[in-house]
Amino acid sequence: MREARVYIVSDSLGETAERVAHGAAIQFQHDAAIHIIRVPHLADATGVEHIVEQASQGPAVIVYTMVRPELRALLAQLAGERNIKHVDVLGPMLEALETQLGVSPRLIPGLSHQLDQEYFARVEAIDFAVKYDDGKDPRGIRQADVVLLGVSRTSKTPVSLYLANHRLKVANVPLVPEVPVPSEVFTDGRKKAVGLIIDAEVLMGIRQQRLKSLGLAARAQYASMERIMSELDYAWDTYNRLKCPVIDVSNHAVEETATRVLELHRQGGIGS
Repeated sequence: MREARVYIVSDSLGETAERVAHGAAIQFQHDAAIHIIRVPHLADATGVEHIVEQASQGPAVIVYTMVRPELRALLAQLAGERNIKHVDVLGPMLEALETQLGVSPRLIPGLSHQLDQEYFARVEAIDFAVKYDDGKDPRGIRQADVVLLGVSRTSKTPVSLYLANHRLKVANVPLVPEVPVPSEVFTDGRKKAVGLIIDAEVLMGIRQQRLKSLGLAARAQYASMERIMSELDYAWDTYNRLKCPVIDVSNHAVEETATRVLELHRQGGIGS
């Protein structure tokens, strides 16, 4: 089996280049062993020379994201002289934007990772989504920006976390016929509520797969059509009482559902 090293070089953390490298390496995983080595916070010419020297010792590729043009140019020059394959992930994009906008970039490493207000808002929203997941504490409904409702396996949790990355605080509430909907949903949550619905056949397939993954019988009541129809009827009854928007998640990715919720929020359809 062939082997190669991929050096991830950055004057910041190198996460962007590493994701690119992993995405490419996985395409060769059955035929080659690719070792990814991350070298973050590279700040001077000596560091560049050291990495190029290491890479020259065997089959290697250098993937780099550096904002300082002199370091990018030096790495390209030295790697070229040693016939080492090198990929500049960030440079072409910076140059394209500079040409298009007629404005020079700030050239400050790590700007995307600065602990700014937006970052803390996102972390707070993620913590909120975890704390008030699956109806753990209905008191979170008052503080939430969005309240998601739906029967089991309608992607409430992943949609909540996706929205949290857009700084929305989301509480989600499971709908089970035997369990009354928390009163807070009809008071504090009425204008924030979004219902998630799904095709019964699709839901039955999802639940059967879930039971199999847990080593349980796929014919359990949880995945029966009778039970599913009962839960979906209960969900529709709840949505009609709330008069809330409803999103069909059948065969839709989490991102698609979350994007629709974001649109509703931005347009003032919920949370206003």
